[in-house]
Amino acid sequence: MISLADIRAARKTIGDSIFLSPCAYSETFSRLTGNKIFFKLENLQMTGSFKERGAVNKLMSLTADERARGVITASAGNHAQGVAYHATSLGIRSKICMPIGTPLIKISSTKSYGAEVILYGSNFDEACEEAERRRQAENLTFVHPFDDDAIIAGQGTIGLELLEQQPDLEAIIVPIGGGGLIGGVACAVKETNPNIAVVGVETARIASMKAALSAHAPVTLPAAATIGDGIAVRRAGDRTLPLVEKYVDEIVTVDEEEIANAILLLLEREKTVAEGAGAAPVAALLNRKTSLQGKRTAVVISGGNIDVNFLSRIIERGLVKDGRLVRLRLYTPDEPAALYKVLGLIAELRANVMNIVHDRSHYGVPLGESAIELTLETRGREHADQIIGALQKSGYPIEQVS
Repeated sequence: MISLADIRAARKTIGDSIFLSPCAYSETFSRLTGNKIFFKLENLQMTGSFKERGAVNKLMSLTADERARGVITASAGNHAQGVAYHATSLGIRSKICMPIGTPLIKISSTKSYGAEVILYGSNFDEACEEAERRRQAENLTFVHPFDDDAIIAGQGTIGLELLEQQPDLEAIIVPIGGGGLIGGVACAVKETNPNIAVVGVETARIASMKAALSAHAPVTLPAAATIGDGIAVRRAGDRTLPLVEKYVDEIVTVDEEEIANAILLLLEREKTVAEGAGAAPVAALLNRKTSLQGKRTAVVISGGNIDVNFLSRIIERGLVKDGRLVRLRLYTPDEPAALYKVLGLIAELRANVMNIVHDRSHYGVPLGESAIELTLETRGREHADQIIGALQKSGYPIEQVS
């Protein structure tokens, strides 16, 4: 098990290679969550996540022979980029096994940092098995994404920074995948100030650390898809579990809708881009999943490597959930100016028409009538309800399309 001394040594080792990320106060999220919130913005690291801390600490600990052989790892994306970037800067050849469904931005970024990328398997565990096979076949040095003392110590440097940036902290909330981040941070924090609460957050679809704590040993869970791909680890680490058992006060889970909403709120209210894993702690706070209330709380935004196309879908889904994007289908007589009258009423209600479909043949439309399907941009749920009410009052049969 790592110690505080290991984390302090890691900080000296990686200090010149890592960006000292800010820990900024958020008035908006303090109000929304009932705690005094400070965001530790690890999404601002060169490779977009905290993972490069552990990666560079491990790489700099390798012997000359291990460096010469080259390194290999498996990753859903962020560890891959950290290894690729710092391996290239140190003159070390790197190969990365990534699941086939890894977001395109993480694949292209990893390649751009100089690594050879091998797409294999449907999840992290299958990619990790392929990395191990190639390690043996090609005599490479394996750099584990979380279950390695040098990796854990590197991630723990975040805890040391938090204690200096916000010395009056009462709680820290951290996402959990395999446990390297929370294990290192919790050790650094608790060994310095045991009164600070450390809370972990997992995706409900793959809560491997909670399962491990219940069984007192790592448990392999079934594979599952989640937008928190950075924490989609089916089995907690053998080295990280004891750290979590010793130092972590609470672990909670969040579902997919909660994570998506947190991503949207961070973007809209805080102007911060977070991937699913990075937004998970915010989701837990927003939905009152933790026992924290009225605490000075640091939230680790662990990464911001989210695919732009996926982000656009999250934004659109969030707008629908808030009633700011509404799709309606109504029926009118099939006569001149019928569509004009409907659009005139929409204009009076100050809604913006994003899309329109005028159909006489589908949706079970009787002869002599037509169906109009509208996608409207509104000011919110109250405005949307006002529009629906006005259309119904004008005699239009109407239904909302989900």
